[in-house]
Amino acid sequence: MSQFPRSQHPAATTSGGLRLYGRRVMLRPLVGPDFAGWAEVRRLNEDWLTRWEPSRPVGAPDPARHREAFLARCSSRDKERQYGQGHSFGLFANGVISGEINLNNVQRGAAQSATMGYWIDQRQAGHGYIPEGVVIMLRHGFEDLRLHRVEICIVPRNHNSRRVVEKLMIREEGVALRFLEIAGEWEDHIRFAITAEEWAARKADLIDRWLA
Repeated sequence: MSQFPRSQHPAATTSGGLRLYGRRVMLRPLVGPDFAGWAEVRRLNEDWLTRWEPSRPVGAPDPARHREAFLARCSSRDKERQYGQGHSFGLFANGVISGEINLNNVQRGAAQSATMGYWIDQRQAGHGYIPEGVVIMLRHGFEDLRLHRVEICIVPRNHNSRRVVEKLMIREEGVALRFLEIAGEWEDHIRFAITAEEWAARKADLIDRWLA
C-alpha cells in the first residue's frame, strides 16, 4: 500500500517545487537545506559510490564536505532543468535522503533522448527503492518530458546497478568500449534502453508492480 495520499500521485507541484511520488519513495530537486543530510549519506558511502563515478576535477571542492560547493551544484542543476538539459532529483525513502536519480544529457531535435543515472545509500540497498525510483523517472521522462528514449549505461562488474535494470527487464543493447571515465579509468559500459513505444506497452505492468 502506498504511504502517500492518492491526491499526490503521480506528481505534485508545491511551494517547495516539483515532487514525484511512488509507492514508498518521493523524488524532488535538492535544495540548500538538504546539505547536512545529503553530505552525511555521501560521506558514509564514499567507498561504496565513488568507484562507480567520474573523477572529481583536480582542485574542485567536494560538495559532500563544502556547503558552498553543494549550493553551486544545486544551482547548476536548477539551471539544467530550466534549460531542459537535465532533470535531477533526490530520492527520499522513509522521509530521509537516500540517493539520487537523474536524467542527464537531454537531447531534443531528432533524438528526444536522455541518459539515466542513480545511486542509493548502502544502508537502504536491497529494498527496491531504486527500481521504484527508476519507474517514477521513466513515467516522468516519457509522459511529462515527452522523451522518446531513455538509456542507462553500467560498468559490467557493477552488479548492484545491473540488478536494477534486470528487475525492470530493461532491454540490453550491447557494450560500448571505454565509454566513460570512471574513477580515473576509461571503462566499458553495457548500454540498456527503453523507448516510448516500449513504455506504452509495459507501463501498466510496471506501475502496478512498483508504484500502485
